[in-house]
Amino acid sequence: MSLSPRVIAFLLAGLISALTAVFLTFVEGVTRSMLFVVAISSLIVSFFLILYAIEILVYREVNKLYKTIHKLRIKDFTISRTTIIKNNNPFKKLNDEIFVYVARKQKEIEELRRLEQFRREFLADVSHELKTPIFAAQGFVHTLIDGAIDDEKVRDKFLAKAAKSLDGLDALVKDLVALSQLETGEVKMHFETVDIYQITLDVFEQLENTAHARQASLKIKSEQPGGILVKADPQRITQVLTNLIENAIKYGNNGGKVVVSFEEEKKQYIVQVRDNGPGIPPEHLNRIFERFYRVDKSRSKERGGTGLGLAIVKHILNAHKSKITVMSKPDKGTVFSFKLDKAD
Repeated sequence: MSLSPRVIAFLLAGLISALTAVFLTFVEGVTRSMLFVVAISSLIVSFFLILYAIEILVYREVNKLYKTIHKLRIKDFTISRTTIIKNNNPFKKLNDEIFVYVARKQKEIEELRRLEQFRREFLADVSHELKTPIFAAQGFVHTLIDGAIDDEKVRDKFLAKAAKSLDGLDALVKDLVALSQLETGEVKMHFETVDIYQITLDVFEQLENTAHARQASLKIKSEQPGGILVKADPQRITQVLTNLIENAIKYGNNGGKVVVSFEEEKKQYIVQVRDNGPGIPPEHLNRIFERFYRVDKSRSKERGGTGLGLAIVKHILNAHKSKITVMSKPDKGTVFSFKLDKAD
């Protein structure tokens, strides 16, 4: 049988009142009316004191514990450490400590689950990406071994295709190694004063043949002519611009336009790489920086790439204490932007 706080308070108050009355019967000169008044007074005062103690100090805090458990079950982690320090009530401290401890453990469990899921997806993606060039090269080589090597035209054609597959495999492995080193912090950034305007010109020159094949024009737009000095790792920031500009060329329209612009702020420069291509659908924008994620898998395969370029860009800019953002509208193009600190 479960007893409510009021029933418990009444029983304890009745016991205290009875003991008080019995004790007073041994005192000389105490009349029955006095005993009655003392018993009733003792009952009433004890009842309310005990009810307050049970209701406020015990039951209410226990109910809070149940609410805390309910919150944890629905993953509502809203409590600050300062509330625990300010509380003097031991029940409240216990309640808050349990909440914080379980919330922390729950977050750790969720993070471990997320990492485990990420690991599985990554292994599946790597296996798939490695399998394609390996099987292609393997097929060409075995065809040559089976007799096609005697035909000079077929031999040269198949060897060229096998070499292309192996080059793709080499690029994939290099990107995987680079991404792994960036994530683990093995690659240290060597910051120095660099002219990002000149780096952009060098990248344009490097990608000239790619742009010519797509009939794309490459332009720089800057508020200030000449050198733009920033604090960055020259090798890594070149890699960032190369990836972004090459993607803009490859996935833009034939005869499209790629514009790199520099906008000056008080302590930083905003760097933007803009194209007027088909754009990226909104549902893909939050995922394009994931490993191996491709908006259009068939187009991406046709135009090369390992699917790791934007993930590498993201990690390099994170190491520069910067963040890359993307804005895109279908049929109106895409803009990638990031900030770099001005050189001292």
